[in-house]
Amino acid sequence: MTGESQPLAGYRIGVTAARKVEEQIALLERRGAKVEWAPVLSSDPNQVDDAQLRAATDSVLAAPIDIFVGTTGVGMKAWFEAAEGWGLHDELVRAIASAEVLARGPKTVGALRRRGIRELWSPDSECFEDVLAHLRGRDLVGQRIVVQEHGQSLSVVAHALQRQGAQVEVVTVYRVASAEDPEPTFRLVDLIAERKLDAVTFTSAPAVAALMSVAEVTGRRDEVVAAFQADVVATCVGPVTGAAFEMWGVPTIMPERSRLAAMVKLVETELPSRRQGLSIDVAGHVLLLHGDMVLLDGVEIRLSPAPLAVLTALLVNPGHVVARADLLAVLPSGTAGSEHAVEMAVARLRSALGTKVVQTVVKRGYRLAVPG
Repeated sequence: MTGESQPLAGYRIGVTAARKVEEQIALLERRGAKVEWAPVLSSDPNQVDDAQLRAATDSVLAAPIDIFVGTTGVGMKAWFEAAEGWGLHDELVRAIASAEVLARGPKTVGALRRRGIRELWSPDSECFEDVLAHLRGRDLVGQRIVVQEHGQSLSVVAHALQRQGAQVEVVTVYRVASAEDPEPTFRLVDLIAERKLDAVTFTSAPAVAALMSVAEVTGRRDEVVAAFQADVVATCVGPVTGAAFEMWGVPTIMPERSRLAAMVKLVETELPSRRQGLSIDVAGHVLLLHGDMVLLDGVEIRLSPAPLAVLTALLVNPGHVVARADLLAVLPSGTAGSEHAVEMAVARLRSALGTKVVQTVVKRGYRLAVPG
């Protein structure tokens, strides 16, 4: 893409995915975004305990299944492949096919149909909560229900179904593991808490849980939640991922179709629309702060960190005076800690935008030269 067709130029976006991440980063960078990658889960997150899964499979096959609930495509695929290795594939397929089959989403449906198993029902929402709602009003007394776990514990779900009289077995095909090196996640948490990112993308519910867990242990959970609620856009690939944020009261955006390209396209349209309010008239020019990029009358102006920090502070309340001490506080770390550093940053800002853009208010500080 050319400079004119890079809608995410100047935006800084965090990416939490560990798998298939190259495509996502390429899509974002092609649109001009600066990407901060922090794989919050292991690069091999779906870790199967072979002995445990074999024992669970033997238990499942020991009696007829009344209702089978499949929750993930990757989980079903891994289970069938493991059963092939034990010589139990056909028996497992027959056992599941003979039951009333509920599938959480299209990937689960696909994994089942490839083995010749037809689902009786699947929710349009892809939300597991809707599967539970489908079962909630039914008489489940004496029914044997087998639930394929989706990487996180479903013990609470099993308990809820047991209260309806069902006999429930949860099969743990895999567990989602955190990243081998947690340092990038710690750094991502800091960037979010300090509101240095415009958006963060999530492609799984466990990724949300892993990030919030690190935010908890670092003592920055409340800051992270506040940042997501106000300035950093939590972008999820679909409703299952988005639901993981509900307990934190974090608003999310997600595409209509749970696809990576659709998520990136949504980011491409959403972020610029949120920045339109930062366009102001100043000293006879139109000034627009677009992420980390400054446009003056539509022309990009490159600013180093210190003058950019000063401009950002002056834009918080355009036309109002900002004291030198307050401007000094927002200068990047490493900048000399004196009012002279503020004067130098203002001088560079004037050099880049024009001498009339920033006005000096004697003994008080500086302001943007906005009308009125």
